[in-house]
Parts: sequence; structure tokens; C-alpha cells
Amino acid sequence: MSEITLSIIKPDAVRNGYTGKILAQIQAADLKIVGLRMLQLSRKEAEGFYAVHKERPFYQELVEFMISGPVVVSALEGEKAIERYRKLMGATDPAKADEGTLRKLFAESLQNNAVHGSDAPETSRVEVAYFFSSVDLVS
Repeated sequence: MSEITLSIIKPDAVRNGYTGKILAQIQAADLKIVGLRMLQLSRKEAEGFYAVHKERPFYQELVEFMISGPVVVSALEGEKAIERYRKLMGATDPAKADEGTLRKLFAESLQNNAVHGSDAPETSRVEVAYFFSSVDLVS
């Protein structure tokens, strides 16, 4: 069954010029890009997107990082897109990520880990809708 998931290329990867390489890897993994935007998150947008982590000790640092530069958000479609994109991303800690994964190739650290992806269908629906309206997605 086809599904849609959210991808964010984070400020560290955009700043380091990895956007094209990451998008190419996504497409090579047979995930279809059905929505794509580059934007600079405001503090309010970053706080809203990461509100689920508000009580965690890393929340404020995460918000600061996510507003530190532009991000590229995309909606990806494909069979088991959420699971497949998470596998392509690799472990959150790039030191523990498998060879060839996006985080192993492009992340700087546990915090500056290059990419974000939705972790479940419910999360994906909320996250995709945070950045894209239905008319923004081209299937």
C-alpha cells in the first residue's frame, strides 16, 4: 500500500551543500517526491513542529538548530514509504548509522543529523499537513 511521509533536510545538510545528493538518494531509493519546499523556519514554526518534545531537555537546543538556516521539506510517496525512508535515513546517531545511510554519509553529530523523517502513519499525516496543503502535493 502506498503512503506518504515527510522528509526534512536539516540546516546542517543544507548549509553543507548536501541537498541535491540527499534528494538523489531519496529518488534512487524509489521514493517519489510529491511535494518540495525550501524555507526558513520561524521560531514559532519550529516550536510548533517539535511541540511533542517540549518537555525533553534537548527541545530548546533543537528549536535553535532548526531555525539556524534554511531547511528543505518534502513529501515522499511509495510503498511502505515511512519504513523505507527511516531505513534510508539510518540511526539518529550517525556514529551508529549503517554504512550508506543518509546520516552516515551527511550528518555531523547526534544533534546535527542531516535529516528528519516521520516515524508512523499518524505522525506522517500531521507532519505532512504542517508544511503542505493537499493542493501542494502532486501524485
